[in-house]
Amino acid sequence: MQIDLPTLWYLTIGTLLLSAAMTLWERQAHPRRARELGLWAGACLVFALGCVVAMSRQHFPGVTGAALTNLLMVSGYLLVLQGAAWLDGRPRLLRPALALAGLALVWAIAGTHFPAAFWNHVAALPIALASGLTAWTLLRSRTVRGLRSRPVAVAVSAGHGLFYLLRALVAPVLVAAYGEALLPVFAKVTMFEAVLYSVAMPMAFLALVREEAQGRLLAASRTDHLTGLPNRHGFFEDAGRILVAQAADRPVSLLAFDLDHFKAINDRHGHAAGDAVLRLFAEVARDMAGPDAVLVRLGGEEFAALLPGAGGGSARQVGERIAQRFAAAAARRDGLDIPATVSIGLAESRSGPGDLPLLLSAADRALYRAKALGRNRIEVAEPARAAA
Repeated sequence: MQIDLPTLWYLTIGTLLLSAAMTLWERQAHPRRARELGLWAGACLVFALGCVVAMSRQHFPGVTGAALTNLLMVSGYLLVLQGAAWLDGRPRLLRPALALAGLALVWAIAGTHFPAAFWNHVAALPIALASGLTAWTLLRSRTVRGLRSRPVAVAVSAGHGLFYLLRALVAPVLVAAYGEALLPVFAKVTMFEAVLYSVAMPMAFLALVREEAQGRLLAASRTDHLTGLPNRHGFFEDAGRILVAQAADRPVSLLAFDLDHFKAINDRHGHAAGDAVLRLFAEVARDMAGPDAVLVRLGGEEFAALLPGAGGGSARQVGERIAQRFAAAAARRDGLDIPATVSIGLAESRSGPGDLPLLLSAADRALYRAKALGRNRIEVAEPARAAA
């Protein structure tokens, strides 16, 4: 069974219109990416309009219809490229736009002096360039790095660009060798690829947006919104993964923190000041605990820090530095002038990763002892009770 060229045109137009509608619908669910989704939906509509003009180009004088078709198509690819750039917060891509606009001006002025075959070959080059730039932009993007759908989006854009580059380079050679009878074949192959692209491109970009949104939701579910530290759920996932990977002969320590007289701080200075104190402690702990530490806000004014590879002596020094820096910072930070201190419990496992809940329980017992002995101090869990 053979499919004629008009059928492929209609199929492409219908697919593009459906893709535009789906992208606009998806735009409502992702306000953070509304601008990018709007551009991609606009690109689908511009592509569809270009297809309509292409089907009726015989009604335009000379090769004006072909020129207008190609200008619309290139404009659509520029919209796709700009949407990809905006994913990473990059500004408008003025240079590619100006270059292609200049090329469009040349087409508008001189294009009518060339035969239609000229457009078939030349139009493929800017499409290949725009698609290649889109693939390169996605490949460099920090925002979508690590997303499983990124290689798919890169492959769709790169493959589309490679197809048009080969068309621009190979088609003239084959036509020169075998005659213009090959032009209808190239047209059908091009339109078949266009149908595939009109489906794959929107699906790939929608997958990027959905996966990114899912990642943000997952991160939010694992993060304490006030301090930016992992919450209990996130801490147990991260710390558990680190402990499993740690060598059995390396020590590991856990510090449990409780801000002293925090209720009194809230009552005396207000909840805004209390929130500022919590954020300040999280900031100090991040700065002083070291790059390998896993921090957590357990709840209220309670925090913890897992220190992989740190023995009891090193962990004690870390806890003391955090306590000293926190007290000094609270006394002078943004006019707080609050005598904020912290009590600390320390538990160490000397024979490998041990069990995280057991380490936390031992550190908690040491913390309660520190508070019972007057607060603003660090106590070490008894070796017999620390995690083995």
